[in-house]
Amino acid sequence: MPRDTTPPTGGAPSRRSDVRRNERTLLKAAAAVFVRSGINAPVREIAAEAGLGMGTVYRHFPTRSDLVVGVFRHQLDELAAAERTAPADGSPYASLRVWVHGFADFLVTKHGLAEALHSDQAGFESLHAEFVERLLPVLDRLLGAAAAAGHTRADVRAYDFMLAVGNLCVGVGTFPDYRARRMIDLLLDGLAAPAA
Repeated sequence: MPRDTTPPTGGAPSRRSDVRRNERTLLKAAAAVFVRSGINAPVREIAAEAGLGMGTVYRHFPTRSDLVVGVFRHQLDELAAAERTAPADGSPYASLRVWVHGFADFLVTKHGLAEALHSDQAGFESLHAEFVERLLPVLDRLLGAAAAAGHTRADVRAYDFMLAVGNLCVGVGTFPDYRARRMIDLLLDGLAAPAA
């Protein structure tokens, strides 16, 4: 006798959707904590940020490297899709600025990825290649749109700009008073098209 595979309609959300929602909540919370407190932040701080128990964190991510890779992939997915979400003022330059700040937060997490993966150099290199492959075309389109609108210079290569932002983020874990976002804003200001 065939089994009925029709999903239930109405009523309370399924356990599966609760699990997915908890995982998304944890990943967003962990990303915020990693940016604020570093990759080695205590799990209890992440659980508190997410409003979930520590057991829930460990059920989803049994090891720190699982959590860091999960955050990395979640942020990568969000950045790859972010160009479709324009900010309120809708200008290409504003879209570029919002995306670059999100990218900087992502890089702070990425800098701790190698440490979290310990000796898995091949795994780290594979994730790095995936990040460049997915995000470089997004940044190229954002830069192109801002330049076409006359907001920014047209002679900046996406790869060079990506490296520049990355280099500005390197000092975050080393110098306590280092303000990467301020430096990135200066870089973005320098990208503005010269006045006629």
